[in-house]
Amino acid sequence: MAKILEDTPMLKHYFAVKAKNPEAVLLYRVGDFYETYSDDAVLASKVLGIVLTHRANGEKGNVAMAGVPHHAVHQYIPKLVRAGYKVAICDQLEDPKLAKNKLVKRGITEILTPGVAFSEDILEQKEHNFLCGLDFEQGVVGAAFLDVSTGTFQVAQGSSEYIHTLIDTFAPKEIVVRRDFVKGVREKFGDNIYISPLDEWAFVHEAAVEKLCKQFGVKSLKGFGVDNFGLAVRAAGALIVYLEQTEHTGLKNICGISRIDESKFVWMDRFTFRNLEIFNSNAGKDGVSLVEVLDQTSSPMGARLLRQWLAMPIIDRAALNERYDIVEYFIHNEDILEQLRGLISEVGDLERILSRAATGRIIPREMVQLGRSLRQMQPIKDLCSGTEGAAGEVEEGTK
Repeated sequence: MAKILEDTPMLKHYFAVKAKNPEAVLLYRVGDFYETYSDDAVLASKVLGIVLTHRANGEKGNVAMAGVPHHAVHQYIPKLVRAGYKVAICDQLEDPKLAKNKLVKRGITEILTPGVAFSEDILEQKEHNFLCGLDFEQGVVGAAFLDVSTGTFQVAQGSSEYIHTLIDTFAPKEIVVRRDFVKGVREKFGDNIYISPLDEWAFVHEAAVEKLCKQFGVKSLKGFGVDNFGLAVRAAGALIVYLEQTEHTGLKNICGISRIDESKFVWMDRFTFRNLEIFNSNAGKDGVSLVEVLDQTSSPMGARLLRQWLAMPIIDRAALNERYDIVEYFIHNEDILEQLRGLISEVGDLERILSRAATGRIIPREMVQLGRSLRQMQPIKDLCSGTEGAAGEVEEGTK
């Protein structure tokens, strides 16, 4: 009988962790480096442009290896995520000096995906980074859209065509669906969207309601007006499950949910967006899109709001007139407009900074920016309060 060759203890553990996260590129902390092996090493070498080498694997000979310094790992992770790959971080959970002769204890501390990201290096400043959940039943589709970097959480429910339009509008970076729906979703929405499958139990309605209530710190979802959106609630609950599975629990910036009412907006399909060149010019890099012409915003928050208004034009005449009144006011009061622009430009991306603070991911530089941002609030309020009642949406509409 042939002898069964074994991996070294460390590589045996690496492959065991990899088996539990087969869809992710596994970065495994070894001393001062994050290393990856076998097929992941080959992939990482190509995507990151790093040297492909090898590590001795006992009786099995050598195994392909690629690695990056631990202090520079955050320069490399965004490249993998932007290329459409999940990245699992396996850290050392104890001091190697205390491990003595045994294997250092390691475990997954975070899984980064195209739709679950907080880093400035991964996110586009002027765009939301939506994670989408979908559920289906008898021709009706429920959808949930979550941007963990801002805490924006919205749900919708309706026909397949309506939800398809929403997906074209929100342009999610990743879609979470039941495992048995993956093939159908790919056929419907194409292969360009990253799809993450979950088991059917993640979409059970009662469990979804329980998880959402726990996340929001409430006893019922009635106050959010989503009672009649059963499928959408299931999809939203599945997104919470997905966050748990990717080691993103207790995200306190996700503290509410709202519904998207089909009757309140003008809906355009992807062909209309393309033909009108709203977000992308048909001339490619040499052309200019509508949003590039219009975007004179003073903060990333305002840029994202402008994109939302263009993607989902409202049909409420009163709300439209209110916006027009604000525009007219600033046309006739350019000095106030310039003052407000100056103040808001000092605020920065307060929305995402607060989210990183709420999730314990804020860094010292962002703490300084947070202080600078908060100091602008009173001057902005004072300036807006002096606009003789015409500034109902000033703080939002001029970001």
